[in-house]
Amino acid sequence: MQPEPDPAEPDRTTRNVTLDLGTQPEYILAQMNEGDTYAASQETNLTITDLYVTPRDGDPRVFVRVQLSGPETAETLSYQDAPPRLGRNLDIVTEQYQVSGTIRAVGGTTTLQTSQTEVVVERSIPTADVEALAVGDELRVAGRTVGTVESVTAYGTDNPDQTRVLVGLSLSTLELAGERPQFGGQALHTGAILPIRTTTSQFQGQVSAVGRTEPPGTPTTTVTLQLRDVPPDLASSIRPGMTETPTDETVARITAVERSASTVVLTSQDGQIYEREHPVNQELLLTAELRVRDTATGTTFKGHTLQQGSTVVLDLGSTTIEATVVGRS
Repeated sequence: MQPEPDPAEPDRTTRNVTLDLGTQPEYILAQMNEGDTYAASQETNLTITDLYVTPRDGDPRVFVRVQLSGPETAETLSYQDAPPRLGRNLDIVTEQYQVSGTIRAVGGTTTLQTSQTEVVVERSIPTADVEALAVGDELRVAGRTVGTVESVTAYGTDNPDQTRVLVGLSLSTLELAGERPQFGGQALHTGAILPIRTTTSQFQGQVSAVGRTEPPGTPTTTVTLQLRDVPPDLASSIRPGMTETPTDETVARITAVERSASTVVLTSQDGQIYEREHPVNQELLLTAELRVRDTATGTTFKGHTLQQGSTVVLDLGSTTIEATVVGRS
């Protein structure tokens, strides 16, 4: 009697999936690399084929692409006795670390779908920190470059200790099926708050534009500004050619100054009202070129709407003035 033949080995197959590992401490990320493997059982194993890291307020957010290998059952992969389904949790255990993640995508190639996405973010930061922001600065997480600073535009505010910055960035973003590109663990859209961290700067920036690295809008516009009842020392210090240049880019330039005597209104003892010239104070009309932005709500300068009657603050270096817009060309 012939012995029973050994049962045939089941066919083996592979399937690529994306795992969301959530946030992980950097000491774990320092040990995690493409090529790491884990044998979940004698029949099944996985290999990390791609890795994506993105910043968060605390620990970084991590996604990995893994290739699962196991027996084929009913024309699908059986990994630890079940098919890889969306939402299923899988472990990765090596000699250096142990993590767990949720399946977010099934099928496709061995690489994550990533791209470079351009955005502009803005935030008021301490004036002393502006010089630390520079074009070419890299955003790095756990030793990996995740973005680059492409432009920096700074505007003074009515608080000399705070400067409004608009920073153009090129970001490494992750695309999951049916979702917008994401960075920092959230979809990129106008209004999103992103953690920005370079070797010299760290702040939370609000996205004001997607798909570009320069603030939208007309580069410059010419306005007429009025200052009333200006003391003589201040009036004489304001001259054509003065600029507001918080970084390498000029955001305001005075091109002309017209001076006239200020007027005062006097009331006589018999109730008569008279308008007279002030003995020393002056009224100034300034022609200025301003770097502005066109937004859905209108033209803005330093983040504030620019229109007839609005007030602008200019930091001209030796002095700071607050003027009223009385004309625009």
